[in-house]
Amino acid sequence: MAKYVYDFTEGNRNLKDLLGGKGANLAEMTNLGLPVPPGFTITTEACRYYLAEGKVPDGLGDEVDQHLEALERAMGRKLGQIDDPLLVSVRSGAKFSMPGMMETVLNIGLNDESVHGLAKQAGGNERFAWDSYRRLIQMFGKTVLDIDGEHFEGALDRLKGDRQDTDLDAGELQGLVETFKGIVREQAGREFPADPREQMRLAVKAVFDSWNAPRAILYRRQERIPADLGTAVNIVAMVFGNCGNDSGTGVAFTRDPGSGQQGIYGDYLQNAQGEDVVAGIRNTIPLQELERIDKRSYDELLEIMSTLENHYRDLCDIEFTIERGKLWMLQTRVGKRTAAAAFCIATQLVDQGLITMDEAVTRVTGDQLAKLMFPRFDAGADKRRIAKGMNASPGAAVGKAVFSSERAVELAGQGEDVILVRRETNPDDLSGMIAARGILTSRGGKTSHAAVVARGMGKTCVCGAEELEVSIEERRFAAPGGVTVSEGDVISIDGSTGEVFLGEVPVVDSPVVEYFEGKDVGDDDLVRAVDRIMRHADETRRLAVRANADTPDDAARARRFGAQGIGLCRTEHMFLGERRKLVEDLVLASGEEERQAALDALEPLQRADFEGIFRAMDGLPVTIRLIDPPLHEFLPDLTELSVRVALADAGAGEASDKDRVLLAAVKRLHEQNPMLGLRGVRLGLVIPGLFAMQVRAIAQAAKAVPGARPEIMIPLVAAVQELEAVREEAAGILAETGVDALIGTMIETPRAALAAGQVAEAAQFFSFGTNDLTQMAWGFSRDDVEAAFFSRYLELGIFGVSPFETLDRDGVGRLVRIAADEGRAARPDLKLGICGEHGGDPDSVHFCHEAGLDYVSCSPFRIPVARLEAGRAALSQNDSDTR
Repeated sequence: MAKYVYDFTEGNRNLKDLLGGKGANLAEMTNLGLPVPPGFTITTEACRYYLAEGKVPDGLGDEVDQHLEALERAMGRKLGQIDDPLLVSVRSGAKFSMPGMMETVLNIGLNDESVHGLAKQAGGNERFAWDSYRRLIQMFGKTVLDIDGEHFEGALDRLKGDRQDTDLDAGELQGLVETFKGIVREQAGREFPADPREQMRLAVKAVFDSWNAPRAILYRRQERIPADLGTAVNIVAMVFGNCGNDSGTGVAFTRDPGSGQQGIYGDYLQNAQGEDVVAGIRNTIPLQELERIDKRSYDELLEIMSTLENHYRDLCDIEFTIERGKLWMLQTRVGKRTAAAAFCIATQLVDQGLITMDEAVTRVTGDQLAKLMFPRFDAGADKRRIAKGMNASPGAAVGKAVFSSERAVELAGQGEDVILVRRETNPDDLSGMIAARGILTSRGGKTSHAAVVARGMGKTCVCGAEELEVSIEERRFAAPGGVTVSEGDVISIDGSTGEVFLGEVPVVDSPVVEYFEGKDVGDDDLVRAVDRIMRHADETRRLAVRANADTPDDAARARRFGAQGIGLCRTEHMFLGERRKLVEDLVLASGEEERQAALDALEPLQRADFEGIFRAMDGLPVTIRLIDPPLHEFLPDLTELSVRVALADAGAGEASDKDRVLLAAVKRLHEQNPMLGLRGVRLGLVIPGLFAMQVRAIAQAAKAVPGARPEIMIPLVAAVQELEAVREEAAGILAETGVDALIGTMIETPRAALAAGQVAEAAQFFSFGTNDLTQMAWGFSRDDVEAAFFSRYLELGIFGVSPFETLDRDGVGRLVRIAADEGRAARPDLKLGICGEHGGDPDSVHFCHEAGLDYVSCSPFRIPVARLEAGRAALSQNDSDTR
């Protein structure tokens, strides 16, 4: 029979799949002998069963009863016991951290009778007991009964007025309990359940259900967390931080998750419970202040922090409660961190002897590196600072101020950059946080919901800007000096300093980009960490990294960023601008003589282009794709020409003879589905001399530039016969000019992949054009479908992520593997690469390593990302969860 419940003494940190991150780490801390309240975990398997079948698995109730009875024996009191109650919390805990996205209910076991027993336990502290009871009804109402939290928060705000919640006395809180029970009665159509067992049973189901709450689904999609994992449920004996000023709750990090600096970092809130710190309801005090308030607990906490960091060999995120001077550990996990902190912490841990450089490379990601390459504010620019808060998550963000998540999503969908401004955020704001460029709050600390979620997403965030008076209702905020910012006004926020500026502040390159450009950035800790990790990744990786570059400037930048060649030079980009007329002449040519004249005019221009690129790459390989798009893309728009000629025929406009000739040519070349029409190799076979002109220009350019290493790529091949026909002509031209160049093809049709063994007989290399291969494998026209139904496919889980962002391993990836295996079986020295946009995507780079490709090719800006991910792919899988 399946086992669905584990005591904390039965688990360990390696059981995250089964016990979730929270349960596994509570078990680990229990095993280490740290002060953890006793409890047990209901497994993710039970959750998956519940979500699939709509009911809890058989036997789960009996297992929970057995473990609850053991917990009651250990604590010497029973759940909800009238005179001396045991209270428990019911907390979610998935394998990967999802802060605030799922549910928690505290103080389960309280009712109108046991509340008096709780007061007796606390030495007659009636205020504490009624405060705990109102918190239970509020959490239970929102979480379990799905009542809008505004009903409870509004009632609390009306009672408080200008006071803090800690100023309410026992009588007022007792009255608030009755108010809250009335809200439950009115909004849920039932009484608040007085039976402690019913409270716990319903709370467990609510936690299971919260796995598929809209905000949890959105967060998983954002963080690429699999949808089928489910969440565990942790049932833990309650400890109380709201007993008075000798109690409190806090969040600590073993080092700064924003910068990586070592030191004491965290927030503490006296006389508070559970979620108060993260929710940002009251502004916290720095953790260092705890030394003054309760030195014994502070010293014990520092000792535990050191123990945990050395045990996990990583930054640890800790939640704790102090109950009447007694420290309790409620949670630990490998902490989320900013991109900058990830690099700095990884190298610090190497220097401390806790991890190796191999592990350091696996502790950072290409996505984090890309975030470090974003611009920052220009320190020398004129700017008007209007407020300063806490530097919760670094970066420079500029946008229009908006005051609701709905408005943020709406304007971002229209292409606007926005800054989401709130008093404090809560999990329901997730969609707006994702849509916004940055987040600004007037309340909360560095461990508030806004700060934690923003850091996890790499989103710029300033929290706790207390100088701002935010009015959500009026959609504006007031700043010192009589400044008022209304919705739609532009502001700039600096997540590295906590500063808030009026208007748009100019940005400059980040020091990491300057480092990759080869500029002197001085003694910068972050750049030094990036340099160490990049050097080790380069030493470790097997995959080469090339660039997609079409101009000498792009090629030169690619080399500075570490490119080992060009994997895709698109020649069609060389026919734009003033050269369009020459293409028009080619299309309009009435005979062989006019056609050749047009080709002769294009050839020297192409030759000069190639010479510039060969010089920029200085002896590195350059893969040049012969012209790929259909010719009509270089001609005027059909509708525009048709209207012009029609108006002229009607006497309402003018059209030249050339307009009429062009219209006839455009009509002749018009295709219903150009992507599958006359393009690529077909174009070279149908228009005599076109490919020959390009190959001749390549050969002559290579001859003019010592050390040039051209590779000629034939696009859109589906049959080996197509490739053989073009190859024969190209090889003849190369022989005439005495230039040695590889001739290969771009694998971008499913047939080419499936017939790769035949195609390889005529190709010296394959380069996978995964953009077109994805379109053809899925039967999608990318330009048409991304806006039409991709969002719905993501909602339904048909995609975990767009197949144009990350390579579809099961479909397109299967075609790539078939082509690679069968191609190399026919030609063992076949060179394999990828040149679609996937070449710079971290997950796709790992796939290319696994599939045995020789190189990936991507845009110049993504080259450092590909280099790092190629190193990570060559090493063991990441053993540090920073998601």
